[in-house]
Amino acid sequence: MSQTGTVPVTVQGFLDELQATRDAEWAPEQLRAHADLRRSLEENADRERFVRPGDVVPPFALAEVGGGSVVLDDLLADGPVVLVFFRFEGCPACNTALRGYQLTLAPALRELGAHLVIVSPQIAERLAAIKERHGFEFLVASDPDRVLIDSFGIGFAPAEAARDESRGRGVDLGAILGTGDWVLPYPTVVVIDRDRTVRFADVHPDWMVRTESAAVLAAVRPLVGQ
Repeated sequence: MSQTGTVPVTVQGFLDELQATRDAEWAPEQLRAHADLRRSLEENADRERFVRPGDVVPPFALAEVGGGSVVLDDLLADGPVVLVFFRFEGCPACNTALRGYQLTLAPALRELGAHLVIVSPQIAERLAAIKERHGFEFLVASDPDRVLIDSFGIGFAPAEAARDESRGRGVDLGAILGTGDWVLPYPTVVVIDRDRTVRFADVHPDWMVRTESAAVLAAVRPLVGQ
C-alpha cells in the first residue's frame, strides 16, 4: 500500500508494508515461526508490571548518541517528554516504525514544545548508525543498564533454549547490544509531564504493532495547553 497521495501516512502503514514484503519473500515456515513468537510474547507478557498513567518517573540521565547525556529534569524544564523504546539499531521493524515517527510525530512535537527521545538498551556507540541512516534530529539514548526498561516493567528476554538456537544461527543478541545481556524492551511509548508524572503509556509485546502518533499527540496537547 502506498504511503503517498490521499492515503494517510501512519506508523502501522509502514509496518504493514514491511509485513507484506515478508509475506512475499519469506518461506512459509519462517513466517509461521515469526508469527508464533510474536503471539507468544503477547500471551506471556506480564501486564501488571507495565508502566501506567499516574506513575512518577524518578530523575534519570542516559548516554546520548554522539556524546553527552539525556537528563530528564533538563528536558522537562522546557516541556513534556515523549520516550519511544525500541529494540536495537539493526531491528527492521524498529527502523520502519521510527521512520514513521520521524514523519508523523517528531515535527508536531517540536511545534508543541515537547521533546522526543528514542531509547534502546544497545550501547550508544552502536546506536549512532540508526541516527545517521535516517537523519534523526531527535535525541537517541542508550539504556544499557536497563534503568528505565526495568523501572517501566517492559523488558523481556528469550529462554536459554531460544538463545542457544540463535547462537547456532550466528546471532548473539548480547554481542549485538554490546552489553552481554539479552533483555529487550517491548515497543513502548511513555509521555511524561513536567512534574515527572506519566500521562500516557502504551506497551506492545508484539513488535509489529506500534503506538500511533495521533494517540501520542492527543496525550501531549493538553499538557501544553492545546
